[in-house]
Amino acid sequence: MGLPQMQSVGVGHAAVLACLHTQCFTPQEQWDTAAMLSLLGSAGVCAGLVQVGEQPAGFVMLRCVAGEAEILTLCVLPAYRRQGLAAQLVAWSLVHARAQKAEMVFLEVSVGNPAAQKLYAQAGFEQKGLRRAYYPDGSDALVLGHVLECGG
Repeated sequence: MGLPQMQSVGVGHAAVLACLHTQCFTPQEQWDTAAMLSLLGSAGVCAGLVQVGEQPAGFVMLRCVAGEAEILTLCVLPAYRRQGLAAQLVAWSLVHARAQKAEMVFLEVSVGNPAAQKLYAQAGFEQKGLRRAYYPDGSDALVLGHVLECGG
């Protein structure tokens, strides 16, 4: 099957990222190729793709602006879950954010997604707030933050 490999990707991978996103999210939460192109073309936005062998298995999209970073989305195909790939994507995000001089990384996660909450807690994220009715299904989102230590 091969070892997971991380790589930075851009607009040339928008269709691949959209395909992954549609396999991981409900229809009202899916981002199409046009949305991916728009985001990847925005200032400070980058993506990290994890592949297992030649197969794209998941990705993370990050925006770094004015000393802060936000994980915009993260997904791993169902067939590749529970293999540490999401943790690898989070770790890539933290390294990339630090390299972009971010001091804090934020994200939103559904209150109904305990697996993701556990993943982020293990990576050092802590709850900073709550966004009521944030998601299309009306569910709330926890706002999580991770302080990046200078130089390490």
